[in-house]
Amino acid sequence: MIDLFTILTKGGIVLWSKSFTKVSNNPIDSLIKDVLINERGDSNSYIKNEYELKWKFSNETNLIFVVVYQKIIQLTYADELLSATQKAFMKKYPEEVQNPLDFDEFEFDDEFTNLLTKIEMKDNENKVQRSFKDTEAYLSTREGSQKKLSGKNDESSSEEEMPSPTFAPRSPRGRKSPKFTKKTKTKTPKSPKSPKRIRKWEGQVTAEEAEALDFSKKDENERSISAEHLVDREAMGQRNKDGVYDVDEMQEESDESDEFDENSEKQPTGKVYNFFKSITGQKVITEEDLDPILVSMKEHLINKNVAADIAAHLCNSVSKGLIGKKAGGWKGVSNLVKLEMEKALKSILTPRTSTDVLRDIFAAKKKGRPYSIVFVGVNGVGKSTNLSKVCFWLLQNKLRVLIAACDTFRSGAVEQLRVHARNLRALEENAEVDLFERGYGKDSAAIAKDAINYAALNKYDVVLIDTAGRMQDNEPLMRALAKLVTVNDPDKIIFVGEALVGNEAVDQLTKFNQALKDFSGRQNPRQIDGIILTKFDTIDDKVGAALSMTYITGQPILFVGTGQTYTDLRKMNVKSIVQSLLK
Repeated sequence: MIDLFTILTKGGIVLWSKSFTKVSNNPIDSLIKDVLINERGDSNSYIKNEYELKWKFSNETNLIFVVVYQKIIQLTYADELLSATQKAFMKKYPEEVQNPLDFDEFEFDDEFTNLLTKIEMKDNENKVQRSFKDTEAYLSTREGSQKKLSGKNDESSSEEEMPSPTFAPRSPRGRKSPKFTKKTKTKTPKSPKSPKRIRKWEGQVTAEEAEALDFSKKDENERSISAEHLVDREAMGQRNKDGVYDVDEMQEESDESDEFDENSEKQPTGKVYNFFKSITGQKVITEEDLDPILVSMKEHLINKNVAADIAAHLCNSVSKGLIGKKAGGWKGVSNLVKLEMEKALKSILTPRTSTDVLRDIFAAKKKGRPYSIVFVGVNGVGKSTNLSKVCFWLLQNKLRVLIAACDTFRSGAVEQLRVHARNLRALEENAEVDLFERGYGKDSAAIAKDAINYAALNKYDVVLIDTAGRMQDNEPLMRALAKLVTVNDPDKIIFVGEALVGNEAVDQLTKFNQALKDFSGRQNPRQIDGIILTKFDTIDDKVGAALSMTYITGQPILFVGTGQTYTDLRKMNVKSIVQSLLK
């Protein structure tokens, strides 16, 4: 019933494997990539295509035992097989498992086959078969039908007698004499129709007055604009030796106590230390030792705005990584938990893909095409504001930017972008930023396509596509977003989210990604490529949303919004986030 059983190291090196049938798409590689490398071992089950994988860690030897079977099969003995195989393998190779890479080949086929046969026979014996009398076929026999009939008679005898119906006397012709009550209609006099009058709106303005109030059609060059208050020159980023402007990183918090630094504590020496080390260094950590510490750690992470499910997954992962290990020297179990949690947090927050957007833009520029970026998110998170901050950063690198106004739903969205474009031109000399818009009520996907074509014809370097804010449960708007992404295939899809959200971050990102997948109509649909976290200056040390969003998508946080001016854009500092979470 199983397809494959494998024993491998945490580094992904297979020590022994036995296959019972041909396994397609290599689910073991997917397990290593999606779960083991990303430190998402909160569960011991993983589904990939038509396969389900279960595994068991051995913290003493850093080995992983994996069983693969069809997901439609209910393999009830999978956990028992993993535990028994682990014991048998470590019993046969007690010394070799300590340094498995030094051993050429592990012969374990016969032992595993005997073990599997015993467990399958035991599982078959435990299955209770249904007797013939419990089946529907038994009821069709003479004995079964009599039993069924007697059961019905008993049931009917216990019921109370229904009262006999009474009928009204019939008429001489043999029909019921119906009784009708005649209702008299009272005629109400109709009021005479009043003639239609032209509605006059209160405070109605004439066409001449409306034209005087319409500032959008006036020539922008006629007005001198002072936009210096929108930029904090002291908070601007730095230029490297090649002249490339980049935003600064978040400021690190002062480290008052290096409680997580392994080398900060001076290790005592001498005979007394060696005596205590011989006593405490052999303590093996158990689940009972970790439970009270991890409960406190989970509550601490939730208070830092980490989603509850993710906090629980992290604590389970830390627990599985520490059970069976020995507490070393003077470090207690509590400090080991903090060190393991810090390691897990850094692993999640550290980007696994390139965050150098400028490099990708210059590569597209060499190919003679514009680089397109779509900004998506829910209502009111600051998509348009942070789009303008990204535009300011691009203008500092002398790039030609076209802003596509694809929010054709919200009133004032186009005018907001027009004001941003005007301010950005006023801030920098020779700044080349323009707005591409088609008004309201139009198809956003078609506007984005026209904008990209217009940018290609007019030699723009970057197209920034603004979209309407939409809740993750609004299916029509999510279909429209998936259409925009599918039709235009942008280079980067950036999710703009608030740093204030907790559990809601998980729901938003999961449903946005799911909508892009379900409504795209493609075999390989696009997903969110990066995140901009806004309103980061309002949360103090409750930075859990950064962890939740990165954990759900596996994508990096490209920028962090820290204010309302165009220079209030920062790169995320992983060390600072981890310090805030564990503080």
